[in-house]
Amino acid sequence: MAEAERVGPACMAMVRAMFGDKVLIRMRVVQGVLGLQKKYGAVRLEAACSRANHYGTPGLNVVKRILEKGLDQQDLLAAFDALASTYTEGGRFYRATSTILQ
Repeated sequence: MAEAERVGPACMAMVRAMFGDKVLIRMRVVQGVLGLQKKYGAVRLEAACSRANHYGTPGLNVVKRILEKGLDQQDLLAAFDALASTYTEGGRFYRATSTILQ
């Protein structure tokens, strides 16, 4: 817990949420999250934990993906807007209704 507290408040909140009342079951997962600090640093880990907490998805795989993709360095709204184009500008399998009716 002390190491998570040194990383920052978001990391500490995520560790508390992951532990709940099953401390020993989640110990390895929490150690994995805190181990990401060696590769990415405390600042980026804190930002990734904050992002995972914001979306209600605390977990090692989520935080790891956030860090790998650099999403921790993007504004929350900007990242959301980038994904919104899939729904507003047609998706991968989108066909205009004019081509369907012909």
